[in-house]
Amino acid sequence: MNPPKVTDEDYINFIIATPRDVTATEAGRVQPESRDAPAHDAFTRLLQRFEPDPETLLTEARTHKSI
Repeated sequence: MNPPKVTDEDYINFIIATPRDVTATEAGRVQPESRDAPAHDAFTRLLQRFEPDPETLLTEARTHKSI
C-alpha cells in the first residue's frame, strides 16, 4: 500500500485558502506543479478516511464561511 499523498492539514489549508470551490477536483487543480502532485482522487480518498464522514465535515466548514 502506498502512503497517502495528502494529509488532513493539506486539505484544511486548501479550505482556508479557497474563496468558494471546496471540492476535491478544485483541490487537485490548484496544487503546485510537480511530478508527484496529488490529483483530485488523493483528496477524495483522504475525505473517505476522515471521521466524521465527508458530509459532516462539509457541513462544519459551511458554518465557518459561505460555501
